[in-house]
This record gives sequence, C-alpha cells and structure tokens, in this order.
Amino acid sequence: MSDEDAADRGVADHGVAKGGMAEREIRPGTALDLEIMAELHEASFPEDPWHTQVLARLLAMPGSLALLSEDRGRPAGFILMSRTLETCEILTLAVAPAARRQGRGTGLLGSALRLCAAAGAERCLLEVAVDNPTALRLYAAAGFTEAGRRTSYYQRNGKYWIDALVLARNLIAD
Repeated sequence: MSDEDAADRGVADHGVAKGGMAEREIRPGTALDLEIMAELHEASFPEDPWHTQVLARLLAMPGSLALLSEDRGRPAGFILMSRTLETCEILTLAVAPAARRQGRGTGLLGSALRLCAAAGAERCLLEVAVDNPTALRLYAAAGFTEAGRRTSYYQRNGKYWIDALVLARNLIAD
C-alpha cells in the first residue's frame, strides 16, 4: 500500500481514525519522516533502535505504509506495517515517552487496522516481546490473540534473550 493509496483512502484529508484528538492527528509517513521515525523508535526501543536506513528499506517495500501521529505539529508516534495479499503485518509501533498514555498507540493501531482491512487484508500479525506489558495490553484490547511464540527472539542489554509472542487478529467479520 503506497502513501498515495493511503491518501486516496482519506488518510491525509480526513484523518484515518474517528474519535479522540490523538486519532485525528494521524497522517501518512513518508521518506521525509525517516529521521523522525528513527528518533521515535530509538526512544521506544533503546536496546535495538531502527536507524533511518532500516526504516527506509522497510518503507520502500511493496505494500508498506507508515502512519505518523502528531501533537500540535510535533511527532508523537508512528506505526509501520506491510501488507502481502490477505495478511497485514505490524512491523513496529513507537510512541514518544512524553506522548504516552494519551491514546496515540491505540489511534495508530486502529488506523492501521482499518487501512489494512480496506486494502483487502483479512488478518493482521505482529510480534511483541514478552516483557512489554504495555504493548501486550494494547494488542489484547484491540482483539489480538496469541498465535505462536519465537524463542529467544529479542536481545536485551546485549546480555540475554527473551521470547516474542506472535499475535494475530482477524480483520473480517466471521
């Protein structure tokens, strides 16, 4: 899904999500936002930050889309996803420490899920560290359930490894 596709679906003009202020300030992320996204990612994941080159490569993949949440014109968070056929994958979700607990993660996730469903995705997948209770609560509240486990997937402090849970959610009604 390209940035143009997202804009065609009303992301830029109408806000992707409906609801609170955090959701109305969401816009497509572009290559011009890579440094901002790298800073947000490093603030959220200091033990394994994704730098601009990594984010550029991911954003350039066919089917990739980033959404950026702003607070009065300042970057507050972003989500990066990729869609292949009927499956959407959330690659990362990062919210600036000062912008947390304001619904930004919920707004970004909801917007991403709606865009993926509108583009024909039937299911969404993601990986989350087992030691990230805030993210686990966010994804559970959004209807994600455990679909698997990746043993020793994330490294912490260069010393030890922890597992990741693979979470899934259907995007179409049963």
